[in-house]
Amino acid sequence: MRSIRVRLALIFSSITLTAIAGIYLYVAPQLESRLRDEKLEGLARDAGLYSRELVRVIGTNVDEAAVNRSVRQAADRAGARVTLLGVSRGSQGVQTYPISDSTAETKIEDIDFTVALEAARTGRTATGTEPTNEGRVGEAARPLFFNDRVARVVVFSAPLGDVQGSVALIRRQIAIAGAFALLFASMAGYLVARALSRRIKRLETAADKVAGGDFSERIPIDGDDELSDLARAFNDMQRQLAQLDSARKRFIAVASHELRTPIFSLGGFVELLQDEELDEETRRQFLDQMAGQIARLRKLATELLDLSKLEAGSLELRPEPTDVGELARQVTAEFTPALAQHDSHLQLRLERDPIRATCDRERVAQIVRILIDNALAHTPEGTEIFVSATRANGSVCLAVRDHGLGIHRTVLPRIFEPFFTSDDAQGSGLGLAIARELAERMSGQLRVESVPGRTEFTLELPS
Repeated sequence: MRSIRVRLALIFSSITLTAIAGIYLYVAPQLESRLRDEKLEGLARDAGLYSRELVRVIGTNVDEAAVNRSVRQAADRAGARVTLLGVSRGSQGVQTYPISDSTAETKIEDIDFTVALEAARTGRTATGTEPTNEGRVGEAARPLFFNDRVARVVVFSAPLGDVQGSVALIRRQIAIAGAFALLFASMAGYLVARALSRRIKRLETAADKVAGGDFSERIPIDGDDELSDLARAFNDMQRQLAQLDSARKRFIAVASHELRTPIFSLGGFVELLQDEELDEETRRQFLDQMAGQIARLRKLATELLDLSKLEAGSLELRPEPTDVGELARQVTAEFTPALAQHDSHLQLRLERDPIRATCDRERVAQIVRILIDNALAHTPEGTEIFVSATRANGSVCLAVRDHGLGIHRTVLPRIFEPFFTSDDAQGSGLGLAIARELAERMSGQLRVESVPGRTEFTLELPS
């Protein structure tokens, strides 16, 4: 019962069985009732059409033979049994009694003709059914008037065996067809469930391999249904996990190199500084180089800490009204020494009026620093860099543009991934990932456009 194949087969069978039971228990009785009503309506029409001849035989001076002949003629025309009854009124009220009948197969006394009594009392045609020794019959009684009074009642009757036989045949056919449908539904449900379970099993197998670190198992897409969508999503997830795993391994190698180099360098400088014969100028150069290596270590540690906080959702933001133009001016001023060392010139393009946005001032400054530092790190010396702040369509935009070599189109979709660096890039590959995550946390977005000779990063924030 825990198997999805058995469960789906039972569900299919239950639905089919319910439908068959509904048809058998509801539709068949409704059909029988409708056929019976149509039978009674036909008898009532015949009673109206073929009882007119019987009106002439009403009276005391008509002999019995003429009455019987008229009754048989009406029966022949209608194709039904015709019975003529008289009407008497006494102390017990209106009563009917038989006068003539078109057949002698069934005694008149064996039939009550309750519809005849109703027609005699109401003066209107009455229909109904009545059980007899030969089965249930349908009856239509029509009153015959003489001197404005109901003097006779003629009853047209016919057995309902054909109706019941038709319904019984239909019930048998429903039962037979239902049995085949139930068998087919059970088999179809089992086969469909088996096909689905195989596809699910493939997902399970692939998930186990992914859990074990094997990202090579690709799930074939063999349809256009929900499981195919799930397989596509799984393959996409597997591809991203493989990329992330590769990026992490690459990051470990990069981080190991980034850590090993300054640590070894610092160790070497310490050994050299222990030499008392060093002159002051050389000692100062060694200390400056040690400060640079320490700055590299501090930057890497800060980036790792920021990424950890962002992934854990524990980074606290402090939004406040901020003049992003003034903030851009302050941040770009920090890069004056780096620009001079890189032999590059930075142009700041701001509007005259303050450009205000509600954001975390320090985090926006951090993003701008990452973008300018990225422009310096990945462009040749002497490259022009432009920083601008504008307002457009209810948003504030901070843009950093350079005219370097540009980003290759195959690399462009991945530059915001954590730990991703291009083959010729230096660094941890965390800066842009942190910048984008910070922008999204402030309900903004970080976009990039790059063509050969021009790359522009744009930070868009709600104003």
